[in-house]
Amino acid sequence: MAAAQEQFPDHSDGIEGAGGGEDGPVPPGFRAAVDALRAARVRPEIELEPTRPPRRLAPWAYAVEAAAVENGEDLADGRLVLLHDPAGHEAWRGAFRLVTLVRAELEPEMATDPLLPEVCWSWLTGALEARGLAYGEASGTVTRAGSYYFGGLAERRPATQIEIRASWTPEEGRGGVPDAAAHLAAWGDLLCQVAGLPPSGPGPLEGGGAGVVSLPQRRGPHHP
Repeated sequence: MAAAQEQFPDHSDGIEGAGGGEDGPVPPGFRAAVDALRAARVRPEIELEPTRPPRRLAPWAYAVEAAAVENGEDLADGRLVLLHDPAGHEAWRGAFRLVTLVRAELEPEMATDPLLPEVCWSWLTGALEARGLAYGEASGTVTRAGSYYFGGLAERRPATQIEIRASWTPEEGRGGVPDAAAHLAAWGDLLCQVAGLPPSGPGPLEGGGAGVVSLPQRRGPHHP
């Protein structure tokens, strides 16, 4: 299994404050959540590494990006961002927020299913619930887009990409800190499900909770 490891040459520690990491000491609760993300274990199909988080979404932010890989082929990729506002955020109804983007390329015939957006959204909520994670204020979009090729690119097959953008407020536990590692593991389950990979094993903690449907395996994201 893979764990997130820090490799920032400027020694910024991967944590961004609203002013670019120059906002004083990192809040202890946020530091604990970030440390949990770094130590989290995910499925072996996932290649995970820290990345620069977006600025100005919250006073503090940390991000990882990942790809679900099988036989050297990227089947899905995404980014997970942990946001923190020590003063609390009215829209979040909490001090922490998780924001994600997950995307994968589908076979064209799969993308015609009218229930596909609802199914994809259920993968996110199902992944969280399968690991017993409490959360609130979930919102997001599921987008599918098709590409058709002409002229010098006419030999390429039509491609359809599914994209899930979502955010949710994790329940805060002891010391006001959410179980960030478990949320990352659930997000990894979502990434593998979007990639068309089978559940890693039986039971609620191994992804693929009851009632959650997987799509057949598909090609990896298209690269022009």
